[in-house]
Amino acid sequence: MKLIFELPQKENGIIEKRLGTEEVLYCIPYDVDFKGNFAEGWMVVTQSRIILLLNGSLEDEFEISRGSNYKAVTYTGSGVLEGNFDGTLKPVTGYSMTHVPRYMYMARILNELAEGKIPKIFLTEDDHVCSQCGRAFIRGTHICPFCTSRIKIIKRLFKISKPHWHMYLLVISIFWAITGLSMIPPFINRHLVDDYLIQGKRELASILLLVGGLFACAALNTVLVMVRGRIMARIGGLLSMDLKNMVYKKIQSLSLGYLDKRKTGDLMNRINGDTREIQSFIQDHGAMGVNEIILLIAVGIYLFLNNWLLALFVFIPVPFVAIACRKLGTSIGRKFRTQRRVWDKTNSFLQDILSGIRVVKAFGQEKRGIERFGELNREYADVTINNEKYYNTLFPIINFILGAGNFLVLYMGGKLVLGNNMSIGELVQFCMYANYVYKPLRWLGFMPRWFSNAMIGAERIFEVIDEEPEIKDDENPIQHGIRGKVTFRGVTFGYKSYEPVLKDISINVEKGEMIGIVGRSGAGKSTVINLIMRLYDADEGEVLIDGIDIKKLSQKDFRSQLGVVLQETFLFSGTIYENIIYAKSDASYEDVIRAAKIANAHEFIVKFPDGYDTKVGERGQRLSGGERQRIAIARAIINDPKILILDEATASVDTETEQKIQEALGRLVKNRTTFAIAHRLSTLKSADRLMIIDNGSLVEVGTHDELFKAKGLYHDLVVAQRKMSRMQGA
Repeated sequence: MKLIFELPQKENGIIEKRLGTEEVLYCIPYDVDFKGNFAEGWMVVTQSRIILLLNGSLEDEFEISRGSNYKAVTYTGSGVLEGNFDGTLKPVTGYSMTHVPRYMYMARILNELAEGKIPKIFLTEDDHVCSQCGRAFIRGTHICPFCTSRIKIIKRLFKISKPHWHMYLLVISIFWAITGLSMIPPFINRHLVDDYLIQGKRELASILLLVGGLFACAALNTVLVMVRGRIMARIGGLLSMDLKNMVYKKIQSLSLGYLDKRKTGDLMNRINGDTREIQSFIQDHGAMGVNEIILLIAVGIYLFLNNWLLALFVFIPVPFVAIACRKLGTSIGRKFRTQRRVWDKTNSFLQDILSGIRVVKAFGQEKRGIERFGELNREYADVTINNEKYYNTLFPIINFILGAGNFLVLYMGGKLVLGNNMSIGELVQFCMYANYVYKPLRWLGFMPRWFSNAMIGAERIFEVIDEEPEIKDDENPIQHGIRGKVTFRGVTFGYKSYEPVLKDISINVEKGEMIGIVGRSGAGKSTVINLIMRLYDADEGEVLIDGIDIKKLSQKDFRSQLGVVLQETFLFSGTIYENIIYAKSDASYEDVIRAAKIANAHEFIVKFPDGYDTKVGERGQRLSGGERQRIAIARAIINDPKILILDEATASVDTETEQKIQEALGRLVKNRTTFAIAHRLSTLKSADRLMIIDNGSLVEVGTHDELFKAKGLYHDLVVAQRKMSRMQGA
């Protein structure tokens, strides 16, 4: 997020005179005044002052220290940066929706400056504009249509398919062989017309020999086309496989922050749909395109060597077709990007509905889902229909231009025949070769569409592949056997860094200690465990494991020593056995049974006809909530974790099931450092300490008895929950 812009010359002169030697810390534009009109203004921030410039002149100036509680308030279509000056709320400047994140950052910066602090802003949000040309990316992507080089994309595709170069050489040889064979039939037809039809020779053996030559060319050409198709299918399939593996591997390595912003349907389209477009182009359209271009070059050389004047008439339409195809390619690229984006949206909605079909049916919202899908489907149909109308209007025009070239050749060739400057057979041969020119050109008229689809698919694939994960391993990551000590030292974090969820959290947790995390909904409890698992990195401060900065540990090695049981239990489609060993693929059958017994799961598992080989269904829907939760506990314990994380592990089960899960958890937490979030505060009484979080700050730390006696926030939460329990029991 850019917070230091270059001022125009006039405004820069004003600032230099106004500030002297005082340093400009931040300089950002504002584009809306307090009346809601568009404006061309600048907000300049120094260590002590806010200076506003509007239309080339000084508009206003504020002492930062006079203000407090600076806020960026967003309304419909615009926002206002305001602060409390001498007890009065006063607007500082306005801005459009384009600058919302930028002014959110500035509000935080101004509050820190007002408190005499040095701002520490970690800019994780980008401007969604191209760093090269400054123009906006295509919506929902990081692709700039103006700076994306298709040559570079093609080079990358070739580089990826480099291991299969021997097949490319074979295919190119076949291309030339097909071209050579295609050049023979017109030559044979010329002799048939001139030597036998015109002169009336009745040499049956010679005629059969020539006709046999035509048959042999056709047969051999068919065989070569079949071989070419089989090889290109293999090349396309292997390239598609490589691309799918690359995209999937990259998605697995990307941080949760990136994946949270992406819809599942969109990512699935990148892996399946976009790779399919590339595969289709390479094995079908691309192969044919190369073949047709080689034939076009070979025929063009022959025609100009044979009769350059008549060849000129053959090629008169070519420049017009080339220009039309180029224009068509640019326009179609934009249209098909829009079509693909609408398809992503439709597919993502479909993915959401099918995943949550139980909720849809539970609330009787089938009609609403049908209506929404109908709207999205109609939007996709409209875009598709408009694109097809556009394409099917221009392509017949290209065909007509090429047909005009045929008329010219027939007219000029006819004149040459009548003037005895060309035989009828030579004219037939020339016309056949001319059709060899127009056939590829007609076929290449489809190329902008096919090529655009493939390039758009490649752009979208490489966008994911080129994405840099926010959470990276250190250059020399440490393989560390965890003992269990966890330290938060001055940790501040926000999913959007201008909106901190946790603020200056500091706590030291000893090995084997059980910590209960308590707070109101949205206070930041789950964020604490997200940082412990290093799903995100702190914006400020450090998270230490056994005194080592968590950022220096190998992510894979570190997470293999964690055990996690989440409130929303997710089981993979497969068997109970496969789900339990997920955290430790080399676990023995005895290990699985031992983990299941500790989790109080073995008893119900063996009652199933298939036991541990029972299929759990998609997302574990064939099991009850309590059964899923106990399998999740078994999965968490099978790798003997040193740090255990329990996020609302008993929130949505009945009392009897909760008792069984609590028994399992009691065995599970022994000799492990445990962080537990619980819906029922009574379940945390046995915790060694409780950390109470309110509005992102750690407000209380202590045992249940200590905090309850202190009559602070924890006391209030316990009392409120007891009242609620009595009301529910009444």
